[in-house]
Amino acid sequence: MNKPARGLRSDGEATRTRILEAAGELFATTGYAETSNKAIAAQAQVDLASINYHFGNRSGLYQAVLAASHGRLLDMAALRQLVGSGLSPSSKLRVLIEQLVERATQEPQAWQLRVLAREVLSPTSHLQILFQDEAQPKMALLKHMLGEITQIPPEDPALTRCLLNVIAPCLMLLVGGRSFPGPLQEIFQMPSQTIASHLYHFAIGGLEAISREYAEQAEIRGKPGSPATK
Repeated sequence: MNKPARGLRSDGEATRTRILEAAGELFATTGYAETSNKAIAAQAQVDLASINYHFGNRSGLYQAVLAASHGRLLDMAALRQLVGSGLSPSSKLRVLIEQLVERATQEPQAWQLRVLAREVLSPTSHLQILFQDEAQPKMALLKHMLGEITQIPPEDPALTRCLLNVIAPCLMLLVGGRSFPGPLQEIFQMPSQTIASHLYHFAIGGLEAISREYAEQAEIRGKPGSPATK
């Protein structure tokens, strides 16, 4: 009795995936504004009604494509597993940077990365939703990881600055890609392990310096007679 229901569900999931893949390729190539539902339906070999059934409308489809792209860049479940693992804080950071660099160097033509690059360079109203739904929860986990290294509380603005310093170079590789003129083309000629090792040592050195500075300032603030204790 349950077999037909499972079959229908499986067919529906396959159709949804086919639409998502087709839309991702087209959005990555021509952009959101220039990609029509008709073109997506033709690429996915489905009727127009299927797009509305699975995603509501073109806007909903694009939002789903962005979410899938962000998940390809940094999977939430994998990030939770890394942050909660028994690795040392510095080893967690090394693994994270290695994964991001590998995605940037090994998958430069993946539509997921090209869609994100387009959205970052020419943002639409969907970017804010992507930030709230996908980026913000992951940022909280990343701050926890960096807090383990620096001993800076997650709510302190200093940790947000640390997060920017660590993630920005990786995002530059991901968004810029091999075709971006200038130093990036030279960087992409290097082995991915060389790039990742450099970014890790640069990041961990900066985090350790900020950690020492933060501890020194906290000690000064705690002394009797200091401005913070008057």
